[in-house]
Parts: sequence; C-alpha cells; structure tokens
Amino acid sequence: MNHVDAHHHLWHPAVHPQPWLDRPALAPIRRPFTVRDLRLATLGTRVTRTVLVQAVGSAAETEQLLALPDPLVAGVVGWADLTTPDLDLARFRGTRLVGLRHGVQSEPDPRWLCRPDVRAGLRAVAAAGLTFDLLVRPEQFAAALETVRAVPELTFVLDHLGKPPIASGAVEPWASHLRSLAREPNVVAKLSGLVTEASWPQWTVADLRPYADVALSSFGPARLMYGSDWPVCLLAGTYGQVFSAADALTAHLTAAERAFVFGGTAERVYGLSGAAQSPP
Repeated sequence: MNHVDAHHHLWHPAVHPQPWLDRPALAPIRRPFTVRDLRLATLGTRVTRTVLVQAVGSAAETEQLLALPDPLVAGVVGWADLTTPDLDLARFRGTRLVGLRHGVQSEPDPRWLCRPDVRAGLRAVAAAGLTFDLLVRPEQFAAALETVRAVPELTFVLDHLGKPPIASGAVEPWASHLRSLAREPNVVAKLSGLVTEASWPQWTVADLRPYADVALSSFGPARLMYGSDWPVCLLAGTYGQVFSAADALTAHLTAAERAFVFGGTAERVYGLSGAAQSPP
C-alpha cells in the first residue's frame, strides 16, 4: 500500500525567517530543508505523495511552495491573510493549493478565530473549495469549536490532534475537548506532531498510544490522516521512527481502516489526485 504524508514542511530560514527557530533547542532544524531532503527521508516508508504545509505567514512563501516542480508534493496548504476584506482566492484555481492555514497557536488573543473579519475570511476559504488547517493549543479549543460550528460549510483539519500534553502524561481535559470537536461533522484530524509533544529524548510508542486511541475512538479511521510533521519531528526522532510509531499505533486496525489513515482520508479531504509519482 502506498501512503500519503499529509503534513510536512520545507523551509529556508535565510529566505523566510522563522523567529521560533531561534531557540537553542531548535538548532538541529535551523537549516534549509528541500524536496530532495524529503525524498531521502521517506525512503523505505512507502510514502509516495505528500501534503506540504506552510510554515510562515507569508503569501510569498505560499507562491514559492506552489511553484515547486517535484510531483512528490501532491498538495499545498498555504497561507493568506484571513482578515483581508472580501478575500479573493480565485488566483489559486488550477494550482496545487488544497487548503490554508494560519498560526493560530501564536495569536495572543485566545478567541482570534471568533473575530468577525477572521470568520468572513474562513467563509471565503470555503467558497473557494479549500480546507482550513486548525493549528491550535488546548486553551484555544473553545474558540475552535465555536468557529467550526459557525462555519459548517468549511472542512477543518485539526493539526497534531490539538497538541496534547503527552510529556506530562495528562489526558484530560484535552480528551474531552477533542471529543467535542470530533462530534462536528466538518472536522477531521491529523495523527501528527505527537513525538514533539512527548519527551524528546526518551519517548516510546506506549507514551503516544493513549492519545492516538482517543483520536481513533473519537474520529474513526475515516476522519484521521497520518502526517510526519517533518522536519519538526527531527527534534525527537527520525522520519522512519515517526512513521514506524504511526504504523504501530494503528496496527490493530483492519487493512481498510489503515488505508484511510495512511492515504484515503487525505485524498478525500484535500482532493488529491494522481498516482504515486517519481522524481522529474
């Protein structure tokens, strides 16, 4: 079975600076990461298509991501200023843009998603036939839930399961918040970003399992998609280790259920098309 990695990044900090990378602990990933690096990382994992996700709140970065020629990247989740009046996304028709994302987790206002101008932008995203990736912290779940209900015509993709506090071992109140979001039919989620929410040096699959199990029981395999969160994941493990962890966390599922998690959900939600691609 060929797989889709529904969440990874490519970046060049010297071209598009990312201040969050300046922390000393993030030095291992404070360098350029290219499609060639990604191809090398995915060797041996059966990943044949990917979704490239924005890392910078920049229209220029999105344009550059869309211009990448490598067919390994089947879709791009980019960025646009949602607060722009009468947001026009028509220029993206016919491109590989499949959705938008904003770094909501970094917004100081925990109710940023509830602002009228943001809500208007989200409705424009829906009207353009795109999805919206939700990058939120646990304390922003309430605003996310209100927004999901307020814009039912838009499909929301919860990144990294909403960043559960894995390192602490606490499951609540994160689990209750996740279940509330999962009850909304226009929300799906990514089984991604878990290893960097765990203890970087010594995480185990057992540490991740309670959170993956809550997600599987809440969303079901048909509303979950695998994502590596590479190269961020390199802070806690290799690409292969992250893929193997996801493999182990879903080993009890049927073949059909695993096919959703490792490709089918991403293909449906993001509208990915085309078969597995080789380098040009």
